[in-house]
Amino acid sequence: MASAEDISALLQRVAERDRAAFAEVYRATSPKLYGIILRILRRRDIADEVLQEVYVKIWERAGDFRAEMASPISWMAAIARNRALDELRRKAPVSIEDHPEVQDMPSDDETGLASVLRGEDARRLADCLARLEPSRREMVILAYCDGSSRDELAAKYDQPVNTIKTWLRRSLAQLRDCLGP
Repeated sequence: MASAEDISALLQRVAERDRAAFAEVYRATSPKLYGIILRILRRRDIADEVLQEVYVKIWERAGDFRAEMASPISWMAAIARNRALDELRRKAPVSIEDHPEVQDMPSDDETGLASVLRGEDARRLADCLARLEPSRREMVILAYCDGSSRDELAAKYDQPVNTIKTWLRRSLAQLRDCLGP
């Protein structure tokens, strides 16, 4: 493990934009800084991002480090702690990934397709959908009514994602032309 003097000397070189010194600082200090960030945030995915931001700040502010004021690890730990606390205080939107159980909850809401089919344009849309090749019609319905992702469609149809994107784009263009202005 590098000593405080070693890290101080490396930070001086980082202030001069020495990439090799920066890599050494990272190797010597990232486990400790990551531990601080992870204890505060308790989520590895966010901690990983914050750690990157901390090292960007260390790169940018290495010239501000003063060995007579604090040890290098204390200075970097303060940056990591403050950035993690900023992230914690930030009002982050709730992610469905935080609550996967809601994905399986049944809904009484009408689907988008059912709503459209009740409207006056239902017959025109049904006629235009009928003109699509059956697999393309199913793909459009799966994507835009059921919410299937392009990756899911690629797996279902055993095609590359870019092919699925192209087929969807062409099918939508065909529907737009059929439905007219």
